[in-house]
Amino acid sequence: MKKTKRILLRIAVVIMAFVGILCFMFRHELKTLSTLKEKGVGVYTMTYDGDYGFDAFLEIGASSDADIEAFVTKRLLKGLPIELNVSDAGCTAFVSRNEEGDIIYARNFDFLYAPFLQVYTNPDNGYVSVSTVNLSFAGYGEGNLPSSGISFQNFLTLATPFLPFDGMNEKGVCIALLAVPEVWMIDDPDKITLNTTTAIRLVLDKAATIDEAVELLRKYNIYFSGDVTCHFLIADATGKSVIVEYYDNGLQVVESDTDYQIASNFIAYHGLNIGEGYTEFDRYDAVEKVLQNNNTVTMEDCEKLLNTVGIYDGETDKLQWSVVYNLTDKTGRIWPYRDTGEAWDFTIK
Repeated sequence: MKKTKRILLRIAVVIMAFVGILCFMFRHELKTLSTLKEKGVGVYTMTYDGDYGFDAFLEIGASSDADIEAFVTKRLLKGLPIELNVSDAGCTAFVSRNEEGDIIYARNFDFLYAPFLQVYTNPDNGYVSVSTVNLSFAGYGEGNLPSSGISFQNFLTLATPFLPFDGMNEKGVCIALLAVPEVWMIDDPDKITLNTTTAIRLVLDKAATIDEAVELLRKYNIYFSGDVTCHFLIADATGKSVIVEYYDNGLQVVESDTDYQIASNFIAYHGLNIGEGYTEFDRYDAVEKVLQNNNTVTMEDCEKLLNTVGIYDGETDKLQWSVVYNLTDKTGRIWPYRDTGEAWDFTIK
C-alpha cells in the first residue's frame, strides 16, 4: 500500500512539473487569452501580453497570405494552423476637430459579417497601440465565435496583432484601410513585402508622425490580401492627414486642401475619382456636407454621421463597427453595428 502511494505521489509530482513547464512556456499566451472579454455577440476586447515577433516578421515579410499564415502559425499559434479569409468591404473615414480643438479620426467598417476584436498591444520595440481586427479574417464566423477567457476555441485570437484594420498608437498616429477598385504599382525586388494589415501594424508600432508613417511604407512593397485592393487614411496628433494610395507605379500621397480630410472607396490621386460604382461618392458627399458646415464635430455628430453613411443595401445592413479616435488625448469610442447604446470608451494613456 505504501509503495502504491509512493508511486502515485511520484506520478503526481511529474504531472505537476509537466503542467508547470507548460504554463511557463505558454505564460504569455495564457495571460493574453485571460484578458479576452466578450462585449456582445461577436464583439470582443483583448490585451496582448508580451511581444508578438513583429520585428522578426519585418526581416522576411510575406508575399502571400500563405506566408503570413506560416509565420503566425509558427510564432504565435504554436503550430495551430490559421487560414486568412478576406472579401470586399466598403468603408468611410474622416479627420476633423472637436469643439475643444482635439484631432478626431472617425471611421466605420462595412462588411458582409465581421465579428470584431479590439486589441491592445505593447511590443518590446514599438509603441503602445489599440486596433480593431476583423475576426472573419482570422477564420471566425457566426457559427464559430470565441468566448470570454481561456479556451482552445479562442486560440486563433492570438494572431490578431498581425490583422488590424484600423488603429491608433500612443503618439497619436491613426490609420485605417479602405477598399478601392484598383491599384497600379511595380514591386521593387530589393524591398521586403508586406500585406495591408501588416502595413497597418508597421505604422502603429513604428511611426510617431505622418512623415514617419509614409517613409516607413515607402520602404516596403505591398500586396493586397484576398486581392482586395486598398488605400490608407493616416493622421497624426498635429492634425496633418494624408491618403496613401498605390497608383501610377508606386506609393502616392494625397493631401487635403481643407482643414479636414475624407476617404471613401475611390481613388483620390490626382482627382481621378475612380470608384466602385456603388455608394462611395454619396457617402463621401454626406460627410463633406457636415464637415463643410461645421468648424468642429462633437462625439454625437460623429456617431450620427458614421451610422448614417454605413451601408445598407436594402436587404443587408453591412455596418459592422464604427470607431472614433481622439488623437490629441489618445482616447476613443467604439460601437458595434449602429448600436451606440452598446458603445464603450477606451484610452491608451
